[in-house]
Amino acid sequence: MKSPNKLQVGDEIRVIAPSRSVKILSEEGIVKAQSNLEKLGFKVTFGKNIEVCDLQNSSSIEERIADLHDAFKDPNVKGILTVIGGFNSNELLPYLDYELIQNNPKILCGFSDVTALATAIYTKCGFITYSGPHFSSFDMEGLQAYQTKFFQQALMNDTPFLLEASEQWSDDAWYIDQENRIYEAGEWKVYSEGEATGHLIGGNLCTLNLLQGTEYMPDLHNSILFVEDDELIDPQLFARDLTSLLQIEGNIKGLLIGRFQNVSKVTKEQLYFILDKHPLLQQIPVMYDIDFGHTQPILTLPIGGEVHVDTKNRQIKLLAF
Repeated sequence: MKSPNKLQVGDEIRVIAPSRSVKILSEEGIVKAQSNLEKLGFKVTFGKNIEVCDLQNSSSIEERIADLHDAFKDPNVKGILTVIGGFNSNELLPYLDYELIQNNPKILCGFSDVTALATAIYTKCGFITYSGPHFSSFDMEGLQAYQTKFFQQALMNDTPFLLEASEQWSDDAWYIDQENRIYEAGEWKVYSEGEATGHLIGGNLCTLNLLQGTEYMPDLHNSILFVEDDELIDPQLFARDLTSLLQIEGNIKGLLIGRFQNVSKVTKEQLYFILDKHPLLQQIPVMYDIDFGHTQPILTLPIGGEVHVDTKNRQIKLLAF
């Protein structure tokens, strides 16, 4: 799988809003996120339409497509960050110029609803995209060092490396109160033991499932699947969505599950109850409470990259990304 050119100090990063508008962010947060990216050595520019904000806090398909195409066409832009997630990036998929994008491969990074866009580009254009921090994620203060470290490792380096569990994690509304954070001890956990190497596919589970039956759905055969979901999920919905994905033809080689938000009530007991229903999941390595999803901090993971999972040592190693 082709990897886009890595970012370097001095490169221009374009911020676009394929889901919700930048208008839902605070002015202070925008300034801080831009400043933190500039401290990493990047030049930050913005799509022309990211401040448009309609009835559903987004913008028209045409406006979002224009910003995305402009970012891929502009030879000065080396990487693309999404503002934040939302609910509607899948609206864009039939209208993308995949030939244009394929001829101008660049780093595209975001998560949550951006799963639909990033996965479609990976599937149709044949290069790695990234599930990782949004532009808005760089406004966060606490736990930012971990998040930034693995953002840089994945996007500015091409030497294989081990991912590491964050010592702490948080499920608080950090964007409302940066000072009074609530931290818990971080630990990756194992459901089923084993080792496997494969291409990494996944992201937000309910968003990825939107692609089933379309030309944008990737081949899951022999993949290492990674899935997460947000506060809108509950145990029954997660069980249904995971079952649907596992029923796609072609067995996966491993499963990584991002840490659930507390309000979802997907406890260890509930998760084991769900996973126990699938015999395949007792035969392949399965880890959970991994640092990706809607708790903080999050890793940057390559959609379509090659990864090795070793549950005995609780290790995840990115090999090609």
